[in-house]
Amino acid sequence: MTDSATLAGLDPTTLGDLLRVAGSPGFDRWQDQTRRNGGCADPIHLTGATKTLDPTTRTVLHHYSTDAEPGGRLRIACGNRRASRCPSCAWTYAGDTYHLIRAGLVGDPAKGTPDTVRDHPRVFATLTAPSFGPVHNRLDNRPCRCGTWHTDNAPELGTPIDPSRYDYVSAVLWNNHASDLWRYFTIYLRREIAKRAGITQKAAHEQSRLSFGKVAEYQKRGAVHFHAVIRFDGPEGPDTPPPHWASLGLLTDAIRAAADRVAVEVPPAKDQPARTLRWGTELDVQPIGAFGHGEEITEQAVASYVAKYATKAAETTGTVDRRVGNKEALILLDVPDHPRRLIEACLDLHQVYPDRKFLQWAHMLGFRGHFSTKSRRYSTTLGALRQVRADYRAAQERRERGLPNPDDHPEATTLVVAHWAYAGHGHTPGESWLAANIRRDIADARETARQAREELDHEGEW
Repeated sequence: MTDSATLAGLDPTTLGDLLRVAGSPGFDRWQDQTRRNGGCADPIHLTGATKTLDPTTRTVLHHYSTDAEPGGRLRIACGNRRASRCPSCAWTYAGDTYHLIRAGLVGDPAKGTPDTVRDHPRVFATLTAPSFGPVHNRLDNRPCRCGTWHTDNAPELGTPIDPSRYDYVSAVLWNNHASDLWRYFTIYLRREIAKRAGITQKAAHEQSRLSFGKVAEYQKRGAVHFHAVIRFDGPEGPDTPPPHWASLGLLTDAIRAAADRVAVEVPPAKDQPARTLRWGTELDVQPIGAFGHGEEITEQAVASYVAKYATKAAETTGTVDRRVGNKEALILLDVPDHPRRLIEACLDLHQVYPDRKFLQWAHMLGFRGHFSTKSRRYSTTLGALRQVRADYRAAQERRERGLPNPDDHPEATTLVVAHWAYAGHGHTPGESWLAANIRRDIADARETARQAREELDHEGEW
């Protein structure tokens, strides 16, 4: 699997466990399980058994038990969306998100969205947080405010120029209320659309629908901002064309006006004054062009962008990806100064605003919303996409076991009796190293296949 030099670089504990796993009788089956779950970094362990029966004769058509598995356990993928926790499952989640967003842009009848949706007005909007104090940044034609021309990967980018004057409390309060800001934005947006169309809100609702697909992203300074696909539909959603007045220009103007109107009031509490939270001034609204027509903001680019950030969270700012119980833990975890101050502000606010759950979401710098969301009629759902994948795998297993396919033989029904129990999760040190290598091999194979497809497409153009 790898060379001796790489093995020599392992710590003794990992190397010893690696040799134990590789020499165990069930190693080949362990590898099969790990490849099947994509090299999952934290697999779920199950024990149990299943029986597939003929419901009429009660004949056992197939029997499976984990007793024959390595360690008596079946290891399945954890399904975590965070790339920092499990790159393999995050890759699957990102793929599902890509297809969900893309279906709402180009249409996909198989996913319940007609091709005609491509002709509906749609934009890619970015709504950001306001300033909480000057930070180091990289500008095109002048140095940073600190006087330095920062490089692209400078560690100080996004951190405050003067931490003592940065408003950390307002920053985490803003993150904590970001979902409320988005909710009010969608309410005001519908009102602004009706106003610009010269009709009542009821009439606007009867004639059109708005669909959203959005993702949250953390800036380097630790503030959340939202990227959103916003689409005009007809009264019955994507299956009907939008009314004549539902233009791209009207939608763009309404978005800007709605963002300006949003204000969330935070009441005073203990030593904290009242605050009014608003969107930042850096609002960007770009029309989405049809893929392949030379536009900068294309359907594929938008879907890829949203999918990329659907698997990331606050850890991109230097914080940790799990809950922090106290300030002492931040020292042990070696959290950098800026995210540490943001987390400390959350911990301090826990007693001030107990209903806002700052303690539970301190590691997220106060943000407690979903990272990727969509309106009901935007396109398909993640659950539907997962079900398609599950159905495909179930059909594969039926073929391998020689069981009848209910699609081909509706009368040939079977009865499945199953019992499963949770038995733990994760890997030993040696298993973790082996799983990471399997995951890289799978990723390399995917990249090779992608490059081969691109070469074939390029040859086809000639």
